[in-house]
Amino acid sequence: MESALLAYLVAITLLTLTPGMDTVLVIRNTTRGGIKDGLATNLGICSGLFVHATFTSVGISVILLHSAFAFGALKLAGACYLIFLGVVSLRSASRRGEVGLGAVSTSGDGFRLVRSLREGFFSNALNPKTIVFYMAFLPQFIDASRPPLFQALGLAGIHFFIALLWQGLLASMVERARIFLTRTRVRRALDGVVGSLMVFFGIMLAWDR
Repeated sequence: MESALLAYLVAITLLTLTPGMDTVLVIRNTTRGGIKDGLATNLGICSGLFVHATFTSVGISVILLHSAFAFGALKLAGACYLIFLGVVSLRSASRRGEVGLGAVSTSGDGFRLVRSLREGFFSNALNPKTIVFYMAFLPQFIDASRPPLFQALGLAGIHFFIALLWQGLLASMVERARIFLTRTRVRRALDGVVGSLMVFFGIMLAWDR
């Protein structure tokens, strides 16, 4: 059991450290509204892990994986959400104002708690690739003789704290560089790059078979 837990810790840590959509979103929102924006987004992202763990434990993921319509609908919803966030950033990059996203300043005026939590949560919860990963990965560490729901939530809790710590450190590093990142030209360039990445991720997610 201890060796299985160690293997899980190593695998989930490597997964967390691998740059992806979560990394892009934390960087984007920290630059937009400061460290509070980044940390709230981080909390929303990590909270979405419990959704995937619950779906996995009760078998909803099996239904999604075996229903082309259900899986396709979830994938399309996630892709559209990422593309929407990307378009918002691209629109900010094209504006002539002093800062992007309508309300970014070095004092963190762009922070809105509910918005940050919502963006992070739905970015993770609507990602079908996370469902596939949890469905394939978590059962290897679940004891069939014990209730699977609590075990899955416990494993997701470990992932939650590892991801929360790493992405929190990432937000802190971005915050330190924020004065530079919020300069008009740099900010618009960052909005353009991040927005393009989000649209790219969304298109690839929708296109992926």
